[in-house]
Amino acid sequence: MRHSNRKNNQIREIELLPDFNPYAEGSCLVKYGNTHVVCTASVEEKVPAWLKGQNKGWITAEYAMLPRAAQVRVPRESKKPSGRTQEIQRLIGRSLRAVVNLDLMKDISICVDCDVLQADGGTRVASITGGFVALYRAIQKLMQEEKLKVNPIQEFVAAISCDIYQGEAIIDVDYEEDSNSQVDMNFVLTESGKIVEIQGTAEGAPFDETQFSEMFQLAKEGISQLIKKQKQALGVLADEN
Repeated sequence: MRHSNRKNNQIREIELLPDFNPYAEGSCLVKYGNTHVVCTASVEEKVPAWLKGQNKGWITAEYAMLPRAAQVRVPRESKKPSGRTQEIQRLIGRSLRAVVNLDLMKDISICVDCDVLQADGGTRVASITGGFVALYRAIQKLMQEEKLKVNPIQEFVAAISCDIYQGEAIIDVDYEEDSNSQVDMNFVLTESGKIVEIQGTAEGAPFDETQFSEMFQLAKEGISQLIKKQKQALGVLADEN
């Protein structure tokens, strides 16, 4: 029995609030239960030096936790991001780039900042799901301004966590469950069901293919729900990008 009384296949209450930041080209406040992340997408009409002359665009991400986002204060990373932070922001960037045709974004860069206000498990997956909404809004703005001729977004993408907890596969794991799980996994999938990334590790004994399949099936069902929520928040019809 989960301490929240959720069913094993039940995600937390999810909220996606686009246009949260009035200054950013795109933004979204995303809530996975008590995990709250502000995602902002900022546009620059230039690309990194290593991309100059290639007629492509770029999407990157940065991730940070406010000092008291968690149960104890975490010092600000004022000098160099920790290894964990770097790993998470690279994951967010890879996930967003996976569904965008960068060839259609000539000399345009978008940085998606994901700032955790409150952490209760799943901050990286919430950042990806909310970060996509912020990115979508920024792309819409660029198209309205005719700085982009064609929408480079190829399909939607979202992310969810699944664990083995007390011997059973569960979805959308909070901190209490995550800290006591036997297996910890994060899934990033596209709307069409393609895999962008799967991160997983056994916290103790190794897990088998049947357990992995159970978590994967939960992830596919959960991400389908998340993408519906993204589309509802963005006002996008089911057959549109």
